[in-house]
Amino acid sequence: MRRNAGLFVGISLLSGFGSSAMSLVAGIWILDLTGSTSLAALAGLCVYAPVLAGPWLGGLLDRAPRRPLVIAVNLLLAAALLTLLAVRRPEQTWLIFAVSCAYGFSYVLIDAGETALLPSALSPTELGDVNGWRSSAQEGMKLVAPLAGAGLYAWRGGHAVVVLSAVMPVLVALLYAVLRLHRTPPGGPARHSGGPRTGLVVLFGQRATRLPIVLAAVSIAMSGFTTAAIFAMVVTELRLPATFLGVLASAQGAGSIAGGLFVGRIIARLGPVAVGVTGTALFAVGCLARCLPWWPATVAGAVVAGVGLPCTLVAAVTAVQTHTPPALLGRVSATANTAMFGPLVAAIPLGSAAVHLGARPPLVTAAAICLTAATAMSHRPPTRRRTGDNVPRSRGLRQERSSR
Repeated sequence: MRRNAGLFVGISLLSGFGSSAMSLVAGIWILDLTGSTSLAALAGLCVYAPVLAGPWLGGLLDRAPRRPLVIAVNLLLAAALLTLLAVRRPEQTWLIFAVSCAYGFSYVLIDAGETALLPSALSPTELGDVNGWRSSAQEGMKLVAPLAGAGLYAWRGGHAVVVLSAVMPVLVALLYAVLRLHRTPPGGPARHSGGPRTGLVVLFGQRATRLPIVLAAVSIAMSGFTTAAIFAMVVTELRLPATFLGVLASAQGAGSIAGGLFVGRIIARLGPVAVGVTGTALFAVGCLARCLPWWPATVAGAVVAGVGLPCTLVAAVTAVQTHTPPALLGRVSATANTAMFGPLVAAIPLGSAAVHLGARPPLVTAAAICLTAATAMSHRPPTRRRTGDNVPRSRGLRQERSSR
């Protein structure tokens, strides 16, 4: 089990480095080729938009062997990245957009596939810890990889970054191949029945998964909603140079790394719902701290928000892994990703419009929404699981005991 835990953390480090480096360089490359900032921004949208197809893509993970599928997706992603070696002129910019879309689809399949594979490789008591370590690894790469990618781009150009990024999914595929998976109990007819609606019913049909997913969705959406407000707060209210945003990004990243390291132990003690409530409340406190007209408070707010976000995300992922039948983990995990990250597609432009009211109103609004959600979810009465609901009796009882 320890060996598998280390492999999963290694997978997160490698995939996080490759994707974070390429996501920044794609926008810079498009800007250099076309001179258009709007086209450069669309590269990011191409990466996030495929998450909306999660409920449909997740069904593939329940109909095909998960590990071979995840390995194949990584190898196909590496091949897609190498097509960018042909980019030389502005007319070939469409290739960068196409590969950004490929990245987005691969994220959906790989993230859901990894979530589904974890319970087959780890004991239930290890899930929270390893999910937290994976979160810390990914956040750590977000601090290192963009700088490394931008530096390599400035030194050797986009093709060098392409080669580096293409190596990462190949290495990830090798790590997946050497995982030791124990035999997963057969899922019966449910493995091939139902469509996207099945994932929604399982995900939102039980309190144990519904509440953490809603809390994570609210927190993540509000992180996108406040992006423009934070820019305005730094430049307009605090009158600091735009480069100070890099300090805030590092502060939030440091908080996320720290939060990911201890969140697993807290989930084991308190459960995913309580941790999700706490993380959402912490993010709200971080938003309010960033309203203060004092830059140290803004930095402290970024750290607190950084601790809160991984708490909500790890709690939600762990709840899905613990309370979903094995045969449905693929589509339920992909549906959960859509539920948590899909709202960003609307939240980011709404936040960009709301900032015209000033820097503070969006931050206060986000804090109010998060606190309302945390309060509402913490006062929901627990419901007794009925025999046979969603999870087989023997598995459900074993997991409930292990999560206490």
